[in-house]
Amino acid sequence: MSDIKLNYHKTHFLTSAPNIRALPEDTGIEIAFAGRSNAGKSTALNALTNQKSLARTSKTPGRTQLINLFEVEPQCKLVDLPGYGYAAVPEQMKIQWQKALGEYLQKRACLAGLVVLMDIRHPLKDLDQQMIEWAVSANLPVLLLLTKADKLSQSARSKQVKMVREAILPFQGDIQVDAFSALNKIGIDRLATKLDSWFTPLFAE
Repeated sequence: MSDIKLNYHKTHFLTSAPNIRALPEDTGIEIAFAGRSNAGKSTALNALTNQKSLARTSKTPGRTQLINLFEVEPQCKLVDLPGYGYAAVPEQMKIQWQKALGEYLQKRACLAGLVVLMDIRHPLKDLDQQMIEWAVSANLPVLLLLTKADKLSQSARSKQVKMVREAILPFQGDIQVDAFSALNKIGIDRLATKLDSWFTPLFAE
C-alpha cells in the first residue's frame, strides 16, 4: 500500500481544549506536536501548512496553554500540545499542563504519532527525554525535529543529528531524527512525508 499525499496547506483550526475530556470524539487519526516552550513548535506548524498564523507564535514562549486541534482532512488532525518547561507561569499551572500532556499521550486512542521539537543547539533536555519515554511506552512512533537548523553550519548540523541519533538508541523505540528550519525550509518535505505515512492507514481500503 503506497502512502497518500495530503495537502497540509489546507489545514485549518478546529478547536482548543484544556484537557482530554474537552476534546472532540476520539476517532480518526491525530498526530501531536510537542516541545519545550521555545523550541519553535508553532513556527514549524505554520511552515508545514504554509500559513503565517495558523498556530500562534509569540515572543513569550509558553503561550500555548491549551491542546489545539487543526484539521488537515476530515478525520486527519494535527495537535499542538502545550509547550513544556521554560514558561514563566505559576508552578501549579505547570503541573496542570504536565498532567494534561501525560493524559493525552497515554489515553488518546486515535493518537498515531508524536513529533517532538527540540532546538538543535540544546537537544534532549530532561523533559524532552520524558516525552520520548512516554511515547515509547505507549508504542507511539516518534519524529524528533531538531529545529532552528539554520543557526548551525551544515557540518555542525550533521554532527548534532548524528549525536542525537546515537543518544536515543537506548530508548529502543520507533524514533526518527531530522534537522528542521522553518526559515530555510529544511526538513519540511521530510516532515510532510512522515505525517503522510502516519495518516495512511485511514485511507486503506
